[in-house]
Amino acid sequence: MPKKNQSIPVNTIADDFDAGISIERMSLSAENEAILNYSEEAKLAHRHDSHSFFLLEKGAVNIEIDFQKYIITAPSIIYIHPDQVHRTTAFDNMTVCSWAITNENLHPEYLKLLESITPAKPLVLNEEMFSIISEATALFMKFAERKSDKLYHSLLKDSCNGLVALVASQYLELAKSTDKLSRFEVITKAFREMLERNYTAIKRPADYAEKLNITTSYLNECVKNTTGHPVSYHIQQRVILEAKRLLYYSDKSVKEIARDLGYDDYPYFSRLFSKVTGMTALTFRNKNHD
Repeated sequence: MPKKNQSIPVNTIADDFDAGISIERMSLSAENEAILNYSEEAKLAHRHDSHSFFLLEKGAVNIEIDFQKYIITAPSIIYIHPDQVHRTTAFDNMTVCSWAITNENLHPEYLKLLESITPAKPLVLNEEMFSIISEATALFMKFAERKSDKLYHSLLKDSCNGLVALVASQYLELAKSTDKLSRFEVITKAFREMLERNYTAIKRPADYAEKLNITTSYLNECVKNTTGHPVSYHIQQRVILEAKRLLYYSDKSVKEIARDLGYDDYPYFSRLFSKVTGMTALTFRNKNHD
C-alpha cells in the first residue's frame, strides 16, 4: 500500500498568487522532463481549498474524481468542488488553463449555483463557446500580471467571477431551469443543497424537514417522487461517499472516520457502511489497495 497522509491532502492556492484567486496556463507532454514533478504530484489524490476550473485547450487527460474515471479530450472544461477528491492518471500533449477561487471571493449567487451543479461532469465545448472562454481566460491572465494596479485584487475578483459565471451558465444550460421545476423538484433541490452543508451534523430526515418548514412525510414524498429514493437514502449515500474518500485516501482508522462524520456510536456506523456498500469498511479499504 502506498504511503498516505493522515488525512486527505488539501492543496492550497500558492503564495505567489493573490489571496484566494489564481490562474495559470501550462503545456505538458509525456516526454517533457520539466513537468515530471508536476506529474507525480498530480497523480496523488488530493483536494483543493478552492473551487477549481480546468479548460483543456489541447490534447487529452485521464482524471479520477471521487472514484469516477473520465477521459477528457479538448476542447472541454471541468469544475471541481473543494470537497471532491481527484487525481490525474495520465495525459497526452495537453495544454490546460486552470483557475481557482475561494468561497470568500466568490459572488454569493455564483457559489449557490456551483453548489447546485455539484458534482459536475466534464463538459465538451462547441467552437464558439471555447473561443469565448479562451478569450476570457487570456484577459484574466493579463489582469493577473498587473500587480501594481491600485485595484488589483478587485480586478482579479471581478474577472474571475465573470469567468465562473460563464462556465456555470454552460452547466446550467444542460439542467432544467429553476422556473420550470415542479414543487417536488424545488423542495428536493433545497434538501440536497442543505444536505451537502450539514451531512456530518444532521442525520434525521425530520430535522431537514423542520429546516425546510414542511412535514417529514411531505419531504419524503417530494424526494422519492423526484429521485426514486427516500430522504434517508440520500443522507446515507452522502455520508458513505465521504467515508469512502477517507478510507481510500487517508490512513485514519474506521473509528476516527466514524467520529469525523458525526457518529459516536462506532458499531452503528460500521453496520451502516456494510449495509450501504455490501462490505465492511476495512474490506473496502483493503480491496481498493490491492
